[in-house]
Amino acid sequence: MSPLAASKTVRLVGVPMDLGAGRRGVDMGPSAIRIAGVTQGLQGLGYTVEDDGDVGVPAPEKHHPGDHKVRYLNPIYHVCNRLRLRVRRSLDQGEIPVVLGGDHSIAIGTVAGVSEHFRSLGQKVGLIWVDAHGDMNTPESSPTGNVHGMPLASLLGMGHPLLVQMGGFWPKVEPANVCLIGIRDIDDGERRNIRASGIHAYTMRDVDERGMRAVMEESIAFASAGTAGFHVSFDLDGMDPRDVPGTGTPVKGGISWREANLLMEMVSDSGRMTSLEVTELNPILDVKNQSGEVAVDVILSAFGKRIL
Repeated sequence: MSPLAASKTVRLVGVPMDLGAGRRGVDMGPSAIRIAGVTQGLQGLGYTVEDDGDVGVPAPEKHHPGDHKVRYLNPIYHVCNRLRLRVRRSLDQGEIPVVLGGDHSIAIGTVAGVSEHFRSLGQKVGLIWVDAHGDMNTPESSPTGNVHGMPLASLLGMGHPLLVQMGGFWPKVEPANVCLIGIRDIDDGERRNIRASGIHAYTMRDVDERGMRAVMEESIAFASAGTAGFHVSFDLDGMDPRDVPGTGTPVKGGISWREANLLMEMVSDSGRMTSLEVTELNPILDVKNQSGEVAVDVILSAFGKRIL
């Protein structure tokens, strides 16, 4: 049975963290997505929704950033490790965890928990990562030291040992099962990391030339090959700022509202999604919670919302 078809219970987990970002505000993202009606929308699709509340996150003002190459390393590790345990427990209980961020460093904890669950069953998991950025920096390559630019590298086994080795095993995903979609703003060192990693990377030029359908058909096949299913990590800055003004690192020329929903509709059609997270919603920069409503749109599309 496919992962999505196997459960009708969704477990929401909020992670109000902005320790990994260079700009404050994404800590309010989980509340904005809840206010936009994610629970009611999922219930309308026939799911039982359990809201786990938020993982506790310390305020940046309470901690010194520490090493400038990997800022707020220790508090980020502890938040992600608690998230890892919640995500694994949810999957162990037969639920579908949906993580609401928060900056994208939270994916280190989310994917660790997903991978750990399937590893205990002798299975692998794939990963579809939607983002304007590569998130493939390491402390050595990062121009800022912000951990939200490092999570995908960490999950692939590159980066600070504390993050790479979370849960006691690494890598969390195999490069052949990882697809990065929508990239258009890449650092030089990160570009080298992406090329050397063996993941499947689709730039916005690929989306423009080939269309979202072709990109997603390939991505779903790669992420599903030899795996129990795949996790979807959706950074809202992967979308165009005209549709999602409320994100801390906007880059023009992104995925449109319609393309994003097609992407998620194809995820739903595949029946292979094990878990989902949506990150980098910054209500301070938003307009009347427009971006929160878009976040709910894409979540519901992943869970089967249809036009007809």
